[in-house]
Amino acid sequence: ALRFVFMDNVSNLPDGVLCHILSFLTTKEAALTSILCKRWRNLLAFVPNLDIDDSVFLHPEEGKEDRYEIQQSFMDFVDRVLALQGNSPVNRFSLKYRTDFDSHRVDSWISKAMARGVSELDVLIIFYRVDCFMLSSKAFKSRNLVSLKLNSVGIDWLARDIFLPMLKTLYLRSVRLAVDECFFQALPALEELSLVGIYWRDKDVIVSNANLKSLTIFANYHLGTFSVDTPSLDYFSYSEYTAKDYPVVKMENLFEASISLLLTDDQIERARTPNWAEDDFVHRLVNVGKLMNGIRNVQCLNLSPNTLEILSLCCESMLVFNNLKSLTIKSEKSLGWQAMPVLLMNCPHFDTLVLEGLLHHVTDKCGDACDCVSREEKGRSLTSCPVKVVEIKGFQGTMKEMHMIKHFLDYFPCLKETSIYIEENGTTQLRAPQVSEVIAEMMEHYNNKSSGCTVQLLVSGY
Repeated sequence: ALRFVFMDNVSNLPDGVLCHILSFLTTKEAALTSILCKRWRNLLAFVPNLDIDDSVFLHPEEGKEDRYEIQQSFMDFVDRVLALQGNSPVNRFSLKYRTDFDSHRVDSWISKAMARGVSELDVLIIFYRVDCFMLSSKAFKSRNLVSLKLNSVGIDWLARDIFLPMLKTLYLRSVRLAVDECFFQALPALEELSLVGIYWRDKDVIVSNANLKSLTIFANYHLGTFSVDTPSLDYFSYSEYTAKDYPVVKMENLFEASISLLLTDDQIERARTPNWAEDDFVHRLVNVGKLMNGIRNVQCLNLSPNTLEILSLCCESMLVFNNLKSLTIKSEKSLGWQAMPVLLMNCPHFDTLVLEGLLHHVTDKCGDACDCVSREEKGRSLTSCPVKVVEIKGFQGTMKEMHMIKHFLDYFPCLKETSIYIEENGTTQLRAPQVSEVIAEMMEHYNNKSSGCTVQLLVSGY
């Protein structure tokens, strides 16, 4: 009889290497390695990363999570893992827990991870019978925590409740947040802050931090004012419902900003036919001008179609963007370009214009910036613009788009390069003989002009 000998070379590796390998597994998977052989039995006690996910523990029997004894078994498993590890250091602790059974053990688990010097903490808690799990602030005193991600929990903390001098990244999603105005200031090392789907207790929100570098605001819920005092901010992403007002917006060193206002079709119509005397919402939209003026030092600016439409209400108060180098505008057929002329004339030093789509809602106020409407002063905002590079993305090959591109080529006085991107698998009319013929003639004409402007048609997966 033949005998096959299995050489377990992995088990011969040093303990530190084996623990590093186990750190890439979920904690349940790492625990299961103890049945492989005696060599693996005690290694879980020294694994530096804990990834505890009840969906992995309960997988995959339907309805299993509704049984109390199963939930109890999961909680006992977490207790055993933390007890087994004793005081060994933890680098990362990820906890995802969904249950119908309220448990106060969560605070205990977080406290133990904090006591063992965890630097990355990622917590998702979903209790089906209550709105959210209220997370205690008692555990959040650590000199080691660098990254904190909280999802679907409640926080009712004051600045004095926490001590996180090394925290650099704070990510909050679907969190019921009740903090005082000094809360973010109490995080002296904070560099990156993301607030997504936040339910604010207070109507007036203040984000203030002297060292913050990156700020993302997305689809939060508050009805009052929104203030930002972040003098060191480098990146700002604001995809949000309009606030009642923007009393303070300080971002003196901003490099890149993306502004996307979340509006309904009804709100867009109210903006187009504003009732200044009776519609408070219109006054909210006008106050968006304060937000734009607060980011006037930005160098790279990205605007959504909704935002471009709404900025038409703020044109008279819009300040000059003296530092702007690159402007990206997204377009939709149903939304207008009324603010485009003012934007182009208020950016005296920018050199790159990116247009993600050319088709838009036509009004008599956008004819100055494009070929939509015939008028004597056509192109006036373009002739005063120093842009050198124009990129057009999502080109579909329509004649209307061709006329607009020709308009840009004729009126931008400093234009050196125009790149037109078509989607590789997108809807296009480029195969139509009359369209392809017009494109070929246009490219030949402008590439041979003495102005030195080059026109190129590119295929992109964009």
